[in-house]
Amino acid sequence: MSGLSIMCDRSTPDAGTGDDNYIFDPGSLTTAQIMGDACAICYVKWPRPRDPVGALPDGTEVYGCAECAHYMTGHDAAMFDHAFAAH
Repeated sequence: MSGLSIMCDRSTPDAGTGDDNYIFDPGSLTTAQIMGDACAICYVKWPRPRDPVGALPDGTEVYGCAECAHYMTGHDAAMFDHAFAAH
């Protein structure tokens, strides 16, 4: 879960995206990750990441490869599965 370890603290101001995007700390990303040339989570450069997985504090989107984006989407869905199972 290396991607989750590079998110900003909860005290980081909202990027103004209006949704529940992950906010990444630009200080822990490489230049390639910030520019969208590498996955923000696993660093893969080819194929070029196309799936938005979060944002920087200034609102700039951060991209991930299809596998990491799918993992993050599955992670969010799993939270709801647990809630439905409790009812």
